[in-house]
Amino acid sequence: SGMSLPFYLQVEKRLDEPPRWLPVATSVGAIVLAFLISGVILLLIGGDPVKTFQYFYNAAFGSWGALSDVIVKATPLLLIGLGCGIAFRMKLWNIGAEGQFYIGAFCASLVPLVPLMSMETTPRAVVLLVMALFGMIGGALYGFIPGFLKAKFNVSEIISTLMLNYVAVFWNNYWIYGIFSDAGFQMTKMFPKNAWLPRLADLAQQNRAFSGITLHLGVVFGLVAAVILTHIINHSRWGYEITLIGDNPKAAEYAGIDIKRNIILVFMLSGALAGLAGMSEVSGVVHRLQERISTNYGFSGVIVAWLAKLNPLATILVSFLFGALIVAGREIQPSGLYFLIQGTILFLVISSDVLLRYRIRFVRTSSEAA
Repeated sequence: SGMSLPFYLQVEKRLDEPPRWLPVATSVGAIVLAFLISGVILLLIGGDPVKTFQYFYNAAFGSWGALSDVIVKATPLLLIGLGCGIAFRMKLWNIGAEGQFYIGAFCASLVPLVPLMSMETTPRAVVLLVMALFGMIGGALYGFIPGFLKAKFNVSEIISTLMLNYVAVFWNNYWIYGIFSDAGFQMTKMFPKNAWLPRLADLAQQNRAFSGITLHLGVVFGLVAAVILTHIINHSRWGYEITLIGDNPKAAEYAGIDIKRNIILVFMLSGALAGLAGMSEVSGVVHRLQERISTNYGFSGVIVAWLAKLNPLATILVSFLFGALIVAGREIQPSGLYFLIQGTILFLVISSDVLLRYRIRFVRTSSEAA
């Protein structure tokens, strides 16, 4: 036979768990590789990748104000990433976090807009707690719909959640442009101060260093949620059921686990976390309900969950990195760079999953075959 390579690639399914370091390595590798590829593309279009990435770094981490903006952007990503992660663990593809986010924001906004309680006399803590509850209930109910359809009629949750995103946006717009509109603008009037999540900037009178720092209490929701989810996944019977259904639905059914009930519950939990992100955004950042309160958080959250390999504590770190990407992406030219990097990361993360499921080996060709 003619020329043949001295080795060939052999791909075999992994029978054992991949080594502990491998998922981390594939995520880190995906990020590094995405920046390298984006750098090469920048070079090809005549940009200066080194200068651009330096600028990128400074725009995100160069000052306390920038760092605070990064954490503010990371907050909804963290909550949505946690919500998507718990659904993905059960192989439920919730692509509807964007819609659940919007409905959560809407329900939370009802508290100050319809005044469900006297805004002057009710303590701020109570108002915020009720808003957080409303946000979670709204998101959970919106997650219930695709969950119920999947459990009862086996409707593809990818299609139903994607479509429901549009419904949520138009639902919000109906209220924003109509009944709740502030003098015909596409936003509601400003919430009373009681309905604002406390920000560091509010403490600027006591401490000058905080002036202009937009960091708000919503990030605490995200951190607490990450700790609670870690506990559920690692130390609770329900967490074990979720993982088992995801890994092996046949075995789960055989073990007597109610799969349909779990599909609905996990979808509701996933939606509740996205809804809480919506509440945190309207109460902590914009202080009113308006159009485009989400810069594609619902879809970026999907990437965050994958990059964190569905691990709640890793989601904290990954959402922070993505917050930095968003903040730097706003400042930078060409403006599409952020989407380029984000898209490349998603592509690489999904393709690197192959390494976790398959072992790839170089096998030397024996000399007799040549």
